[in-house]
Amino acid sequence: MSKIPLDDLDKAILNEIQSHFPIVSRPYEEMGKRVGASEEEVLRRVQAMGDAGVIRRIGANFTSRKLGYTSTLCAASVPPEQVEQFAARVNRYPGVTHNYLRRHRFNVWFTLIAPSTARLEEILGEISRETGIEVLSLPAYEMFKIKVDFPV
Repeated sequence: MSKIPLDDLDKAILNEIQSHFPIVSRPYEEMGKRVGASEEEVLRRVQAMGDAGVIRRIGANFTSRKLGYTSTLCAASVPPEQVEQFAARVNRYPGVTHNYLRRHRFNVWFTLIAPSTARLEEILGEISRETGIEVLSLPAYEMFKIKVDFPV
């Protein structure tokens, strides 16, 4: 992942992408109109920021429970020399929405969404069997949703 300096146009694009992504047939053209750039320039900059790791993912956020899915916060105590391998294994599942390292006895935390509790438990069992590391499941009993934007 390389670093790139962000200018005012990059920052404007990032601000638009976070919560105002246009749902139209030519979203980057529309975004260009909003930020004062051509569709091609917006696409080029989004690609460059993706390549540099500034943009990790562009996609919709859904309320998984309203779609019939279930989710859980997971924690694992992973030896430092196994963190990369463990994270790579966890990240193979499309239902993993976050995976991060913490300074704690349980040093790897991730969230997992699945179509059912049974499938969620099956995935966690697969991860534990394949890595030899026990994964704690910490499901939410009450949901608090906040909107998070990072003004750039």
